[in-house]
Amino acid sequence: MSDKHDAGGVPTTGHVWDDDLGDFTNQPPKWWMLGLTASAIWCVVYFLYYPSIPVSNAQGYFKGIGGWTAITEMEADKSVVDEVRGKYEAKLKDMTPAAILADGELTEYVTRSGKVLFGDNCAACHGTNGVGTVDKQGLFAPILNDDDWLYGGKIEDIHASITGGRQAVMTPHKDVLSAAEIDTLANAVAAGKPTSTPLFTEKGCTACHGADGKGMQAMGSANLTDSVWRFDGSVEGIKYTIANGVNVGPGSRIAVMPSFQAAGKLSDAEMKKLAVYVYKFGGGKN
Repeated sequence: MSDKHDAGGVPTTGHVWDDDLGDFTNQPPKWWMLGLTASAIWCVVYFLYYPSIPVSNAQGYFKGIGGWTAITEMEADKSVVDEVRGKYEAKLKDMTPAAILADGELTEYVTRSGKVLFGDNCAACHGTNGVGTVDKQGLFAPILNDDDWLYGGKIEDIHASITGGRQAVMTPHKDVLSAAEIDTLANAVAAGKPTSTPLFTEKGCTACHGADGKGMQAMGSANLTDSVWRFDGSVEGIKYTIANGVNVGPGSRIAVMPSFQAAGKLSDAEMKKLAVYVYKFGGGKN
């Protein structure tokens, strides 16, 4: 490296290689300097216009001369959305869920709104898109996207479940039935033929599950002939349910649907939206 201070008549910093390549002291192009200056000015303007650094006063930070905040922008956007939704919300306020279903445009709106409500309030138990969730007892929360409904699948039934909640009771039979009798009943139920054993009638199972074993929707008692199981459907699982019952204390199966009306978590309109959304899952055939 040469110690020359110029190369070809152009001043350098003193770093010159091979007499031709040097570290020149030329100024950057004017366009580059103008861009750098404009960028610096833009940063200062942006810094002053929008909220920026914390300051030592009661406000806590520099508010910016433009008065902009993310919250005000969000509220402005929300007001636009609310204006669009307003006509639908006002319309469904005094309508029944059945009347909402009869209005195609309103049903479309309610179904889209209901999807968000379902995700926030129901999916934790019933799973995304109502597929149900399973624990060691079997089905922790019922599947909602089929056509099997313990309390009926009509829109009014579903709305009643959401507003009032559900908590059926099955009496434990471990103290009134022998182990052999429980085993016989469990095998008949597992085969989908509960009435094939006289025990089904003799031990009073018909009082809740009906003479044909197909359950009673008014009571929320299960259909024992369709191979759709609320809990563990194996013989051992069924024996446990018969012996320990449902919702009757320690050791029993637990199946509780909370009342959203009593909890005060949702408005009447929101519960109607959920009812329509869930109804659209299973078609409400029974």
